[in-house]
Amino acid sequence: MSRRAIRVDGAPPAIGPYSHAAIGAGLVFASGQIALDPATNEMVGGDDVAAQARRALENLRVVLDGAGSGLDRVLRTTVYLVDMADFAAVNAVYAEFFPDEPPARACVAVRGLPKGAKVELDAIALA
Repeated sequence: MSRRAIRVDGAPPAIGPYSHAAIGAGLVFASGQIALDPATNEMVGGDDVAAQARRALENLRVVLDGAGSGLDRVLRTTVYLVDMADFAAVNAVYAEFFPDEPPARACVAVRGLPKGAKVELDAIALA
């Protein structure tokens, strides 16, 4: 089987040595997305975790679309939170992006995220 790295125009540039996504075995593995504005590469949302979650999910949508997939093809996500007290706020935004038959998901608390983000999301989707 082969693997193909994906870089997507319109998504924030990677801030490290990784691709926006990789495709293999009929699956898209989307790298974690934080609340970076794709036009400026600056964090958006300030201390508003819901605004950060919305931007991160919009970035994830762009990456999946650019890889030939989409949010409707997501099998599993992982949500990384700096503070579990933000769980309900992120959940409310997440439900807007996955209103019907949401994918499997894990949510973990982390000590910190790149650029001071409060939330990061990654996904595995059908190609």
